[in-house]
Amino acid sequence: MTARLTVRAVTGLAAGALAASALVATTTPADAGPRPSRPPVASPTAYGSGGAVASVDAEASKVGLEVLRRGGNAADAAVATASALGVTEPYSAGIGGGGYFVYYDAKRKKVSTIDGRETAPAGITRDAFIDPSTGKPYRFTPELVSSGVAVGVPGTPATWEAALRDHGRWSLRQALAPSIKLAERGFMVDRTFRSQTLDNKDRFAAFPDTARLFLPGGDAPQVGSTFRNPELARTLSLIAAKGPRAFYTGSVARDVARTVQAPPKDPASDLPAPPGSLTERDLATYRVDRQAPTHARYRGLDVYGMAPSSSGGIAVGEALNILEGYRLGGGARLGSSLHLFLEASARAFADRAAYVGDVPDVPVRTLLSQRFADSRACSIDPTQASQRPVAAGALDGDPCTTRAAEEKPDTENISTTHLSVVDRWGNAASYTLTIEQTGGSAITVPGRGFLLNNELTDFTAVYDPKDPNRIEPGKRPRSSMSPTIVLDRGRVKYVVGSPGGATIITTVLQVLLNRIDLGMTLPQAVAAPRASQRNAAVTPAEPAFIEQYGGLLAPFGQQLTPSGDAFTSQAEIGAVAAIEQDRRGRLTAVAEPQRRGGGTALVVRPDRR
Repeated sequence: MTARLTVRAVTGLAAGALAASALVATTTPADAGPRPSRPPVASPTAYGSGGAVASVDAEASKVGLEVLRRGGNAADAAVATASALGVTEPYSAGIGGGGYFVYYDAKRKKVSTIDGRETAPAGITRDAFIDPSTGKPYRFTPELVSSGVAVGVPGTPATWEAALRDHGRWSLRQALAPSIKLAERGFMVDRTFRSQTLDNKDRFAAFPDTARLFLPGGDAPQVGSTFRNPELARTLSLIAAKGPRAFYTGSVARDVARTVQAPPKDPASDLPAPPGSLTERDLATYRVDRQAPTHARYRGLDVYGMAPSSSGGIAVGEALNILEGYRLGGGARLGSSLHLFLEASARAFADRAAYVGDVPDVPVRTLLSQRFADSRACSIDPTQASQRPVAAGALDGDPCTTRAAEEKPDTENISTTHLSVVDRWGNAASYTLTIEQTGGSAITVPGRGFLLNNELTDFTAVYDPKDPNRIEPGKRPRSSMSPTIVLDRGRVKYVVGSPGGATIITTVLQVLLNRIDLGMTLPQAVAAPRASQRNAAVTPAEPAFIEQYGGLLAPFGQQLTPSGDAFTSQAEIGAVAAIEQDRRGRLTAVAEPQRRGGGTALVVRPDRR
């Protein structure tokens, strides 16, 4: 049975004084006013010992590294890094969203998880996504993604408290202090921040508080300018001083509920912004879930991930179980190995759609059994691509029996962020957090400095009582987030995860395949071009993947198409942060060298090279 954790206050003094006059975010030229401290060199790979942090952002990774240097453990560093990402990556994560936390306790030799996914309000109805004026579903964009009805009850502040209470050495006050300082002094705007702002300019402009924060003077902050967010610093200081109860009750909760129920839209905007039903009571009664991780054995390694409401642990584990029966490798086997990777992924997604969601009695044990994987593998032709969509597998495990094939639209968005941490004691944290779409709902809580999520768009839009991802009060929308920890004989071997919506599953799977089976180093495995087969007729792939592997896959009948999303011209798949530990305790920390502007990996004691 899943245990639930009550939000409780964490006492302590606020970390850092806030200027009383600092009420709004500001951007200034890089050479005017107080400058942010120079971020560390954004190196995507680091080697050494004593602990490591990898994330998409240099400032956030620096925060996590400093926690490790000062005696904090992996949980402390993960919370501090995540909070910093909410400052520097506000369009991907923050206190207005949720996520999944996987942790390995080296002393207890145990992996545990925290489900901090957003929940549907108690007052939500089956037809919440139906436009009453037409009787048809709201268009996904612009109506649904920029609305109050898409906002789920945030879980991130409760996740931080739970992680520190269960595993940490630091208080929440200590863990949030660096991000409060970062929000006050500001950070230097890079190309990614500016481009993400411009991609959302029309949505942001529809909400005056969002426009004031992120579009000063009507334009996105310039590259090289300093972006400050004193309102967010003040909100984080309140949470640091009084604990998450300051977020889930009181004035902050009241402001969040009012904002969702009546999105503060510019009257001149033609954006519909349908209201939601989230209340103060929904916030006050939010709980995180503690549950057992998923587990699969692959090539002698133990692979742990998130159970439902996430589908990531099941899908990654099932695909690995399918691939376990094949001899994979590079060289002459590379084309065949990639073909089998795509076929295994398609079947995992078919079963995900049929059986996985935030519902009772998800058949986790069956879906992760080798017997079930073998029954799915027998439907794979090693020489030819299947006609897709493929059908879901029959749970009785009879060889090659399936259910009817079904293809549903994939509305899970590509944003989100991920961080990986290993500390000096061998503990590890793999944490994926999000506000869903880049920019979330585009709705900023007035005076609080953070964007609200649009996570409920991950539910199936049209209610079907047989759909495990049907929308219902209190439920968590199905997610593809796949924070993963791999152990080798009881010690951390790999810590990996990624943003990317439904492509997260295939990204994590492909990085593990690259590293374990195809002979790549971890930096090579992360940098390699990607494809994402999600049980569709064609496989979206990065242009470099098509160029490099298209010829190898053509004889198998695999059809590749350039990747991209509905909101930008972005063709990248995922943005991995990963760490590897060898048997001597030496660490290799890896972030993306190029995707999303490149990430930063840091170690406490770098090797001399």
